[in-house]
Amino acid sequence: VEDQRARWERKRRRTAKELLETEHKYLEQLDLVLTYFVTILKAKGTLKPAVLETIFGPLESLYSASHVLSLHLEKGNLEPGLENFCHSLDLYGHYAENLEQANKALKEQVRKNKSFQRFKKLQETRPQFQGRELEDLLPLPLQRLHQYKHFFRDLLENTSPDTAEYQKLAKTVKSVCEVSHWVQDIFDKRENSLQLLRVQKLLKGQKTQVLTPGRWYIREGWLLVVPSKGEELKRRMFFLFSDILIAAKPCHPLHLLNSNKLSCQAVYSLHQCSVDKVFGHTWSQGGLLSLSFPHKTLLLMSSNQQETNDWYRSLTAAVR
Repeated sequence: VEDQRARWERKRRRTAKELLETEHKYLEQLDLVLTYFVTILKAKGTLKPAVLETIFGPLESLYSASHVLSLHLEKGNLEPGLENFCHSLDLYGHYAENLEQANKALKEQVRKNKSFQRFKKLQETRPQFQGRELEDLLPLPLQRLHQYKHFFRDLLENTSPDTAEYQKLAKTVKSVCEVSHWVQDIFDKRENSLQLLRVQKLLKGQKTQVLTPGRWYIREGWLLVVPSKGEELKRRMFFLFSDILIAAKPCHPLHLLNSNKLSCQAVYSLHQCSVDKVFGHTWSQGGLLSLSFPHKTLLLMSSNQQETNDWYRSLTAAVR
């Protein structure tokens, strides 16, 4: 038991030291943005207050929270440090919610506001920035949140469970994980919206409504449709979403407007669909999938075994 405690203590000290060193580094980087951008821009009035707020969000508050945490860590006062830190965790979620807007506003100011464009270029050439641009520094708080999760978990694993500090660490880990999920959810939804928009733009015309609230993009790819009568196989592009499957074929390559688009052939609701593997259970070449809908059966074929299995898993999961 004594050996175990000594091992825990060694690992704990090492993690605490690394947490403090990386916290100092993180604060330095935030300080660059606040000193060379936020403070000067506020004084000069180059950007309107509302635009400044949109681009930098709660960055000053995040800096203050980290500064307080680092002071506690330097003194070895982990418990009050964590207490304080947990109160400011929501700032990271709000920062993530604002990041897309921040990037848009920043791009717009670089494009339209010549004095800001010159100011930004000048600040980024300072040796302290080491060739980094403002765009590289804005996502830092969210990268740091990810690191906090691992540091606090490591500290928890190397703390004796019968101490008050263990309880405090467990609470912190739970809070950091919850905010991390919140942030990840924001990014997942944003990525999903971009995918839906991309597919909508790929399809000719506006008849097929891809952009629907609550719909999630899953996958896409070319598959062969096996006709019921003895016709030849048809190669179609399939888009799988959480509630529908879209089949599309390329528009005519010489079409003036739509040569690089796809024409929607069918939209299948997954609401009453069942999926079966007809063949492709063994490591033979390719496979055949059967999709049964209330008034139709669709046979889809791929010459690639792995692709067949991937589609089978995705379709089954979507239907479920």
